[in-house]
Amino acid sequence: MTQEQWIQDAWEQGVRKVLHTSIRVGAEFPHGSNDGQFQMTSPHYWTSGFWPGICWLIYRDQKNDSLRQLAESCEEQMDAVLANIHTLDHDMGFMWTLTSITNWRLTQNETSKRRALTVASHLAGRLNLKGSFIRAWNHPERVGWAIIDCLMNLPLLYWASKETGDPRFKHIAEAHANMAAKHFLREDGSAYHIVCFDPETGERVGALGGQGYAENSAWARGSAWSIYGLALSYRHTGRADFLAGAERAAQFFTSHLPADKVPYWDFRLPTFEAAPRDTSAAAIAACGLLDLAAVCAGDKALFYKEQACAILQSLANNYQGDDSEEAILLSGTGNLPSNQNVNKPLIYGDYYYMEALAKLQGYPSFSEAGLSDEA
Repeated sequence: MTQEQWIQDAWEQGVRKVLHTSIRVGAEFPHGSNDGQFQMTSPHYWTSGFWPGICWLIYRDQKNDSLRQLAESCEEQMDAVLANIHTLDHDMGFMWTLTSITNWRLTQNETSKRRALTVASHLAGRLNLKGSFIRAWNHPERVGWAIIDCLMNLPLLYWASKETGDPRFKHIAEAHANMAAKHFLREDGSAYHIVCFDPETGERVGALGGQGYAENSAWARGSAWSIYGLALSYRHTGRADFLAGAERAAQFFTSHLPADKVPYWDFRLPTFEAAPRDTSAAAIAACGLLDLAAVCAGDKALFYKEQACAILQSLANNYQGDDSEEAILLSGTGNLPSNQNVNKPLIYGDYYYMEALAKLQGYPSFSEAGLSDEA
C-alpha cells in the first residue's frame, strides 16, 4: 500500500467513526470514553474545544453542514464560560482556537472573531510580568504555577496580534515560550510538567511531577507538548532558539519510543511492565514532528516526516477501536497519578490524530491561523 493510500484510508475510517459517534454525542463535550461511550463534561473543561475541532476538521474537507452546526452549537454554549471569569484559565487557547478562530477562518463569522479576541485579552491578562509566565489554573495556592501544556495556548495570542495589528499579544506569547524553553525543557530534551515561581519576584522556586511519574521523570504527553508547542512558536516568531528546543524535544521523544512507536505514559518509569500507553501523546507528537518537517530541510525534514508517519501508521493499525467504540483511538492515559482515564480513549487523542492525517493531506493545522491567509 502506498503512503498516500494508507493516509487516505486512515482519514476516511476516522471520518466514518466521527459521523457515527456524532449521532449520539451531538453538540455536547466528550472527554474520555468508558465501555465504548464517551463521557460528557461541561463546556468550561479544558477539553471542550476538541470535539467541535474534530467536526471542523471534517467540515473543512467535506463541507458537512451537520458537523458545522454541531461545532457552532458547542461554541455558542461556551459563551457561558466566557462570561464567568472564575471558569477561565490558561487553557483558553485550547478551547477557542479550535472553535471561534476556526469558525472565523472558515466562515468569516464576525461573532466568532469577537469571541476569540475577547478570549485572547483574558489569556494575555494572565501573564505574570516578573516571571514572564502565563499562570496555570485559578487555585490560590497555584498563583505561581506554570505548565508545559500552555505552549499550545499561545497560537491564540499570535493570531490576535496578526488580526488586530497589536504586537502586545505576540510579545506575551513569545515571553511565555521563552520562559518555557529556559525553565521547562531539560538539556536532554525531556520536560517538566509543572514549574513553580515566586509570584512576587518571578524567581523559579521548584518543579512538580504533575501528571508524570515524578518531578524528574519524563511525562510522555509533556514531551509531546514541548515538540508541538515550541515548533508552533518558531513558526509564529522565526526564533531559532524555539526551533532548537523543539528539535531537542523531538530527539528525546523519538529516541525513547518503544518498538511500535507509541509511548508509555512516562518515559522514565522504574518498570514498563503493565504500564499503560498514551496514544494521545503519540498523536500530539506526530503533529509537532510534521511541523518540524515543514520548516526543516534535507535529511532532517525526511526524518521528522518518517517518524510522524511511523507513529500514525502504528496508531491506525494497532490502536483503533472497533464499531462498538465511539472513539477513534484506544489506550490513552489522561492522568495516571489521579487515576483518571487510564488506558481509555481520549477526545484530544482523536483530535490530534485527525489533525495529523489532515496535515499529511496538505491542510494546515488550526493553530497556524495567522501565519497565512488560509485556515
